[in-house]
Amino acid sequence: MAAVKGVGASAVRAIIKERKENGNFTSIFDLAKRVDLRAANKKSFDSLVKAGAFDSFSDTHRAQYFSTDEKGLTFLERAMKFGSKFQENKNSAQVSMFGEASTVQFPEPDIPECETWGTMELLSQEKEVIGIYISAHPLDDFKNEMIFCNASLRHFKGDIGKYVGMNLSFAGIISDVQHRVSKAGKGWALFTIEDYNDSNEFRIFGEEYLKLKHFLVPNSFLFVRSTIQPGWTNKEGVTGEPRLKFTEMKLLHDIMDELCKKITINISLEEIKENTILNLETVLKNNPGKQSLHFNIWDAKEKIEVNLPSRNTKIKISSELLTTLEQQKFDYKLN
Repeated sequence: MAAVKGVGASAVRAIIKERKENGNFTSIFDLAKRVDLRAANKKSFDSLVKAGAFDSFSDTHRAQYFSTDEKGLTFLERAMKFGSKFQENKNSAQVSMFGEASTVQFPEPDIPECETWGTMELLSQEKEVIGIYISAHPLDDFKNEMIFCNASLRHFKGDIGKYVGMNLSFAGIISDVQHRVSKAGKGWALFTIEDYNDSNEFRIFGEEYLKLKHFLVPNSFLFVRSTIQPGWTNKEGVTGEPRLKFTEMKLLHDIMDELCKKITINISLEEIKENTILNLETVLKNNPGKQSLHFNIWDAKEKIEVNLPSRNTKIKISSELLTTLEQQKFDYKLN
């Protein structure tokens, strides 16, 4: 917890001490009542929410903590005020004439209803306070789209001269963009893309910039086509560093529609049973579209394999369809 930005060592000690002495916390209200709020303040709680530290509280999700009421107070602030009042009352309780401690019961604040954060919002908040993605990686939602890449950002590390003349397609998330204007009044940009393993800063100028600048938006998921060209040769005949030419950019969300032409579903002869066929037929009918459907049937014993194109059925290949096929244990190949 101490590695989370905004969570100090005193907050960590206070939380761990209380947990060791009196058991696990059951809710945000239980936490606010028990932990020393002088050590674990609002900033600490904010960061712990974003890091996912409170995800074990099943009655709340991260977005709810930052939902505001009519007074502009977040639910997290109201929960902490509740805990503070509870602790003040507990500490100032007076013993009555009957020898019992007098206490006042405070109702727990209502938990607001709101939409959960989307994947990118949740993961970007994690990265803000931890420096890395914890729950998942934003590109996990585009694992099928990534198969249309023939390169990664690692190809742009070091000498790119060995790729001169090659067309490299890669994908990632834009984490930073700086649009600038040269002394001559021409627009250009610096932008950083991240993939699973690396990040790389690129520069784009001239007509390429004018054509593609609308794609350069922070947190965009991009598919990029590029060509590595020889460097310019000066009057003395000296050739400079190889140049990267951006030929096309697309949103990763659109890649399946635009680049995927067909899907081939692989089925062994032993698996062709009435129930299997009916399940597959239902899935495919629920995803009508314009992309081609093929079946690859094989018999392991006879060592026979047949590819059968569907003449009458066209489908829409989407992440939802592919997830359904995977859940039903159908193997497939995209082209």
